[in-house]
Amino acid sequence: MFNYSELIVAFAISLVSTLLLTYPVKKLALKIGAVDYPNHRKIHKIVTPRLGGLAIFIGSLAGMLYLKPYHHDLLAIWVGAAIIVITGILDDRYTLRPVAKLTGQLITATILISAGIVIDKITLPIIGMVDLGFFSVFVTILWIVGITNAINLIDGLDGLATGVTTIALGSMFTMAIIDFRVLAAYLCITLIGANLGFLYHNFYPAKIYMGDTGSNFLGYMIAVVSILGLFKNIALFSFIIPVIILAVPILDTFLAIVRRMRKKENIMMADNKHLHYRLLQAGYSHRQTVLILYAFSAIFGVLAILFSEASLITAFLITLIVLIFMHIIAEMAGLVLGGKRPIIDALIRPFKKKSQKHNE
Repeated sequence: MFNYSELIVAFAISLVSTLLLTYPVKKLALKIGAVDYPNHRKIHKIVTPRLGGLAIFIGSLAGMLYLKPYHHDLLAIWVGAAIIVITGILDDRYTLRPVAKLTGQLITATILISAGIVIDKITLPIIGMVDLGFFSVFVTILWIVGITNAINLIDGLDGLATGVTTIALGSMFTMAIIDFRVLAAYLCITLIGANLGFLYHNFYPAKIYMGDTGSNFLGYMIAVVSILGLFKNIALFSFIIPVIILAVPILDTFLAIVRRMRKKENIMMADNKHLHYRLLQAGYSHRQTVLILYAFSAIFGVLAILFSEASLITAFLITLIVLIFMHIIAEMAGLVLGGKRPIIDALIRPFKKKSQKHNE
C-alpha cells in the first residue's frame, strides 16, 4: 500500500524546501516587524525574527503536492491549516489578544468537524468500542484547541517545539504505517521533513523562531493526524495513545493551568514557570534542557508504540511507567512536593553511598 521511495522523496522535498525557504521568510519577518524582543520572561538577549512557521507550512505543503494523495478530508484539513497559519502570522506581527487566537482555533475546529473529522469513538477494555455521539463535537474541539495550545506553550527554547513535535510525529508515522493509515502517514512524513529543515535554523542558538505561526500550525496538524490515525486504532485504551505521545507538552500545559488557577491568574497569560524554564532554573544549560525534553519525548513515543500493540496487562504496566516518567519530569523541574524529589533521590541514593564509601 505504501510506496516507500515516494515517501523518501516527499520527505526530502519538504526538508529542502523548508531549509531554503527559511532564508526569505527570515528577511520578510524583519521587514514587516514580526520579531521577538527580549524581556524579563524570555531567555534570548537579541531581537530575533519570528514567522518561521510559514516556511514549515509551505515546505510540508510542497511534499504533499508531490504525493498528491486523494482523500475527501484533505481540502478541509488544508483550509483549516491556512486559517491557523494566517492567525499565527497576525499574532507574530501584531501580538493578538488570547481571545482572537482562540477564535481562529475554534474556526479551524469547526471546519474539521463540518467535514466529518471528529473523535467519534474510543475503545475501552471489556466494553469495547464506545460511540461518543453528541459529545464527539465537544471532545474534538477540546482536543484540537488543547493540543494546538500545548505545542504553543512548550515553544519557549531554541529548537524545543521543533524537536518535540518531530519526535511525536515520528511515533505517529510508525503507527500509521503499521495500521495502513495512508493520509496520516503522508502528513507525518512531510511534516517531519519540514521540521528537520527548519531545525537547522532553529536549534540553539536560533537564528529564527517558528513563532505562533509554526507552533499553532504544528499543534493543529498533530491534532488532525491523531484524529485520523490514533483515535481510529482499535487497540485497548486507544484514546490514551496520543496522550502518551504528547505527554511532555500535555503535562506542561496541565501544570500551567493548575498553577495559574491556584494563583487566581488568567490561564491564557504567559509566564516563565513552564517545564523548560524550571529546568534552566534548576541548573541545566539551554542545550541540556532541550535534549532532556527530547529524550523524554522519545521515551514516551516508544512507549506509545508498544502500548498500541499491547495486551490489557501490558497496557496497564506501560501506563504506570508513563506516570512514573511524568512524575520524574515534574521532580526535575521542582514542580511537586515542595521541591522534594523522592523518585530521583531514590535512584541516585545507591551512587551517593558508593561515593561516600570510596571517599572514606
